[in-house]
Amino acid sequence: MAAAALDAWQEAAPRRRRAAARGPKRRAAAAAARGPEAEPEADFVLRRLREAEQDLLSSDLWSSAREAICHCVTKQLRQLEAPVGTLPEAFGSLYLDSPPAEPEGVTGCHPGGGLARGTHRMQCVCYGLGNFATCVTARSQLAFLLLFLEECQIPRSHCWVYDPLFSQLETSVLSTLHLAVLRENEEGKRGVSGECTVFYMPHCGTALYNNLLWSNWTPDALSSMLIIGNSFAGLQDRLPTRVLQESYPYIAKVLEALHELPLPQTPRYSDTFNDTSIHWFPKKRLERLPRDLWAFREEPDYQGCEDLEIIRKGTTDPPAVDLNG
Repeated sequence: MAAAALDAWQEAAPRRRRAAARGPKRRAAAAAARGPEAEPEADFVLRRLREAEQDLLSSDLWSSAREAICHCVTKQLRQLEAPVGTLPEAFGSLYLDSPPAEPEGVTGCHPGGGLARGTHRMQCVCYGLGNFATCVTARSQLAFLLLFLEECQIPRSHCWVYDPLFSQLETSVLSTLHLAVLRENEEGKRGVSGECTVFYMPHCGTALYNNLLWSNWTPDALSSMLIIGNSFAGLQDRLPTRVLQESYPYIAKVLEALHELPLPQTPRYSDTFNDTSIHWFPKKRLERLPRDLWAFREEPDYQGCEDLEIIRKGTTDPPAVDLNG
């Protein structure tokens, strides 16, 4: 792995004037304003999606993102592969200059060859893509997801996607791409069940991340997942401490135990991946948190929470095709 490619990928530092990520309420309003007549045909959407993939492949953003993603996933899988008691005390540091040799059987990143995954099967869950048929930003985010799946050798059938805003056309396109479209709104409450799982959640509402952490509130589960989505450091900067602790307690409690790498900012994709980071949870850091912290497992309800920025379960969702069922 070239150290130069990771130079821009330092752990997240406080960023005080970060623009807030656009939430689903604003995306829903934009979708309603466009109306069904603005929706193109499936072949046109697929063609534009292929163009978006090619644009990303030739961009500075992807060349940097590829190295960082491979680095993070390799560290995550090494953590899952290593026998108990053999992880180095410094696990979770970035080793930007000279990564340690990987133990036998542990996966690694091979230049030009993607990620060798070893014995662990990986899966992916994507929430909040938005209307990629008509929105350039959402289409670029979907193109990034497809490139990520290829890079990490995750079969598309092992990637579940959901957004309550998906149209019938978009559901059909996703099925054509062999992605599994979830039938119902999980509100982010999905457990990883011991599988190494990457959650791709670009510009999702804060409650969705909080729900995801609640659903996996054990060191074993959290250490099995990565989150590509809104910067947790950015959330800490933007939200008053009281709001973060009362409305989004699981995010607040895990901040000191995670590692975060922000995606680089490039002019072309400034609206697409702004405020986006890769997050993962070294198990040794999680185990150093107070034991009573893990005993608190109350399900979030967000009563009195202003500007919730997620679409709650129970609204009328467009029908979707479940390729896993």
